[in-house]
Amino acid sequence: MSGPMCFSNPPKLSSTCGAGNVEEIAGLQTYVTGHRDSHRAILLIADAFGYEAPNLRKLADKVADTGFFVVVPDFLFGDPADVGNPNFDLEAWKNAHPSDKGSEDAKKVIAALKSKGYTAIGAAGFCWGGMVVVKLANNLDCIQAAVVLHPGPMTEDEINEVRVPFAILGAEVDRIFSAEKIKHLASILAQKSEVDSFVKIFPGTEHGWTTRYKDEDEAAVKKAEESHLDMLNWFTKYIK
Repeated sequence: MSGPMCFSNPPKLSSTCGAGNVEEIAGLQTYVTGHRDSHRAILLIADAFGYEAPNLRKLADKVADTGFFVVVPDFLFGDPADVGNPNFDLEAWKNAHPSDKGSEDAKKVIAALKSKGYTAIGAAGFCWGGMVVVKLANNLDCIQAAVVLHPGPMTEDEINEVRVPFAILGAEVDRIFSAEKIKHLASILAQKSEVDSFVKIFPGTEHGWTTRYKDEDEAAVKKAEESHLDMLNWFTKYIK
């Protein structure tokens, strides 16, 4: 996560959007929605704009409607990227929110979910969140399946360490992590016979298309919904 595409089309954040509610999990304010009596949970990890993005919460509700308990923690601790602020310091913001710390915070959330009886857990991440999710995917005891959508930079070493079913949904046009780089990682995943993988490049899309679309743009909504269905199918297959 290092370029202007990461911060384009910023959503209008809302603390009250969504059908769920906000509660504290592992010390983080967390949007929760769905079936609390399920043993299956999905962790969604936001991009730089954080957990109050309406389209992200709408997606959480959609996943919850299929039988999962869904959590969207505030891994940015009330400090989403404020690109409309002329005093916003991008480099300082990135230094304050390293993906390594996001991964450690996510492990605490996952431990809290397991303590509440959720035995099958999947994780999906968007841009910055994808950089967190790939770090979680190296441990079978952490999550059981992972999806990254228009990810920030991931390394070959991280992909080589993946131990759980792993899906990458990428944009055709992405200066943050190009389709060519994603295809290269796909070739590495394909050699890992012990790990199922799914990689898809979406034609005509740009970085951020899965959650930063405009509701009035029917074509953009359709492409986003296609990625949502692919994500949901992956979790339905492996989070049981």
